[in-house]
Amino acid sequence: MNFDHAAFQVSDIEKANKWYIEKLGFTFLFQGINEEQQEAYSFLAYGNSKLELIQDLLTSYQKPEIKKPFCPHVCLEIEDMEAGLKFLKENNITVLRGPLMIENEETWVYFADPDNNILEFIQWFNKK
Repeated sequence: MNFDHAAFQVSDIEKANKWYIEKLGFTFLFQGINEEQQEAYSFLAYGNSKLELIQDLLTSYQKPEIKKPFCPHVCLEIEDMEAGLKFLKENNITVLRGPLMIENEETWVYFADPDNNILEFIQWFNKK
């Protein structure tokens, strides 16, 4: 068994694609409409990981409340937290919490997309 992808619901598939591609550097894979479920979807890649974005075409999107413990979320591994924080600032992405740290293990920070889907940058100090 392999992990294939994570998914977020979004309010506007085109705007969400643009945000993830332009702000975070995801690569566009493909998109379409599932007529039976009345959903628009797209698949994006970040390194070897995939993210599916889904827009319900029948009902309007209700943004979820952002609160601890910031779950569910999608975590993106980065090599340098200082550079990651600079990247977020340069792209006008607000840090929700962090950076947090477990000494000699990891440091991480939480942020959100425009639809309040939570993302995390993590830097591992000693990968096993």
